[in-house]
Amino acid sequence: MILTAPPVTAPTRTFAALGALVLLAALSGCATIDSGSGSGSGASAAATATAPAEADVSASECAGVNVVVDFGTLDADTVTDCVDATAAIAASAALTTTGITTEGSVEYGDAIVCRVNDRPAADETVVVDGQESFTETCASMPPAYAYWALWVKATPDADWDYAMEGLGTLEVEPGQSLGLVYTTGTETPTPGS
Repeated sequence: MILTAPPVTAPTRTFAALGALVLLAALSGCATIDSGSGSGSGASAAATATAPAEADVSASECAGVNVVVDFGTLDADTVTDCVDATAAIAASAALTTTGITTEGSVEYGDAIVCRVNDRPAADETVVVDGQESFTETCASMPPAYAYWALWVKATPDADWDYAMEGLGTLEVEPGQSLGLVYTTGTETPTPGS
């Protein structure tokens, strides 16, 4: 299901509905995909900070699916990992394999991403310069100025593109990257930027 809304700053609002998942690159080791993994849940992973230049090198070395989660202003380390995959896998399974947990919203389910590894927390005040501060309830859509954006990179040398599906239906193939970026303000950063 693809959700769209009137654009505030194209394409920011349209893809805010899709959630945010950013894959930029991976570390040299690969996580093994568990065919029994469910979507949207899993153990919390230890975050590993990787500079964007290092991530690009690692992305080209990963034969599976690269996963990048960039917490932006949420003050958490960027997570990068390589999921060992020989065929297309659900994006949610790739995240679960790396220990990343996601939560959708009450209204839109897993078509959007409201929280990643419990961030922003239910009791965390999100502050964005020039905007009204808020606490994310995950009841509906996040505000257009603070949301998780979901990205896909077709090959290690390609540019990042917004995912055209939500996390609940998106599949990624070996050689591709999957990314989530917590996006604030009017900028739409790509994973690891």
